[in-house]
Amino acid sequence: MQLAAAPYEERLTAPRSWWLISFLVGVSAALILLPFGTLPMLGGLAGGTAVAAVAASAYGSVRIRVVGDSLIAGDARIPVAALGEAEILDAEEARAWRTHKADTRAFLLLRAYIPTAVRVPVTDPQDPTPYLYLSTREPELLAQALRAAKAEAETEA
Repeated sequence: MQLAAAPYEERLTAPRSWWLISFLVGVSAALILLPFGTLPMLGGLAGGTAVAAVAASAYGSVRIRVVGDSLIAGDARIPVAALGEAEILDAEEARAWRTHKADTRAFLLLRAYIPTAVRVPVTDPQDPTPYLYLSTREPELLAQALRAAKAEAETEA
């Protein structure tokens, strides 16, 4: 299997402010354990910060990749041949597709801290999913990579 002409990979990392919040969770745990002494307080600081940081890191570890003839978004792997033309959504349009325009059958890889997205229709008649909504910081690059992968898959077929 050859890689697509325009490979794409993006990790939807959590914003920097979440790391500060992780530290503040640790401070809260330390304050809760303060009446029990210095050692439990330090354990609460370290443990609370670590648990919150692991949660922030796990939530921000999801990736979107275009590899060969497939789009990999989180745990989903979709052949590009089953996808239509990617629509780039600005912040306002992305918000609309997350709210009042959303279809409950759609596949959403949603990260609210990322304002832009790409909406890709699913053209496979056997698949009940009408479209993929993918939060992305680089919607133009993702759409370009999907077009290139689809063109490459069509020339190989």
